[in-house]
Amino acid sequence: MGLIVQKFGGSSVANAERVFNVADIVTKTYDKGNDVVVVVSAQGDTTDDLIEKAREINPDASRREMDMLMTAGEQISASLLAMAIEKLGYPVISLLGWQAGFLTSSAYGIARIKQVTPDRIQKELDKKNIVVVTGFQGINRYNDMTTLGRGGSDTSAVAIAAAMHADLCQIYTDVEGVYTADPRKVKGARKLDVISYDEMLELATLGAQVLNNRSVEMAKKYNIELEVLSSLTRAPGTIVKEATKMEKMLISGVAKDDDVARISIIGVPDRPGFAFKLFSKLSAKRVNVDIILQSVGRNGTKDISFTIAKSNLKPTLELVNAFLETSGASGVVYDENISKVSVVGAGMESHPGVAASMFEALFEADINIQMISTSEIKISVLIERSDADKAVAAIHDKFFSPVGD
Repeated sequence: MGLIVQKFGGSSVANAERVFNVADIVTKTYDKGNDVVVVVSAQGDTTDDLIEKAREINPDASRREMDMLMTAGEQISASLLAMAIEKLGYPVISLLGWQAGFLTSSAYGIARIKQVTPDRIQKELDKKNIVVVTGFQGINRYNDMTTLGRGGSDTSAVAIAAAMHADLCQIYTDVEGVYTADPRKVKGARKLDVISYDEMLELATLGAQVLNNRSVEMAKKYNIELEVLSSLTRAPGTIVKEATKMEKMLISGVAKDDDVARISIIGVPDRPGFAFKLFSKLSAKRVNVDIILQSVGRNGTKDISFTIAKSNLKPTLELVNAFLETSGASGVVYDENISKVSVVGAGMESHPGVAASMFEALFEADINIQMISTSEIKISVLIERSDADKAVAAIHDKFFSPVGD
């Protein structure tokens, strides 16, 4: 017996049949004597549909009103799942994020969780209720509804698990766990039995869409063991936990991120202060910068290139162009037709030659590298977006020989 937090994504509750499938999973967990808290996302494409409805009315709607609209999707899922569980004859109650004790910042659309006070959840569990909570949302100090950003339901589930010292947090998706690459695109991708927080965080940040990176950060901080598994096949999943002392796989996975744009500032005066002034302005505008490359100075100038999310391209270009008017740099160019492909693995720390093998795979596939970034457990390269899927497959084949070879 214990406390189990289960999160179900949009595909898991996409229609009536799948809602009842989730209800069956939840009630079977309850029948084993566990307290169960369920966190749900909006059904299927509901969030995208709501965004489209908003654009039809007002393309420039305020973030506050968008959050009021966006929270409706999870409310629908929670109530429908509670109805299904109720129909199966089990005690259940659905709660909105604020009822479940989620207090957030006031950054509408990208709110951060400041505190979770799960008193109401605990009271309902004490009554032997199954508790269904809307993911992705909370309330700020002005009593306004807020949302946590894309993938926020994962973060909601982990936050509840942390606040209530849950025994396990299960993240149900449409795949059977964490794979060495996207199994829908890479033949021979293998499911991992176990992966460390650090490796999972890198994969999530670098484009793997199995888990939200903020949820992995929180799980690591509070040492919450996660299990990623499928709601459709019910096969054993992948455990995400603190690194073990056993010998590590060389590479845990290959990830691709298409949400990347590169900006290059040409002819930067070769003197102190330029990088500080530029990136402090970007930081003030909440623009997250990833790979940064500065060339060796020549003729009193140098070039600086960096990558950002494509969604930040327009405001970043406006900021950079305004900055260049007084900086003395000669110009700026950008490219949004690129992808970032990465290999991740804690085993890289003690195994030389990973970069060489990765670059060899790209060479053999006739793929040009534009930029390179490394850390102790990852290597990332920027390439043409049209080459991205081919690159992932080539790199995966290099590190993961087909079973039986």
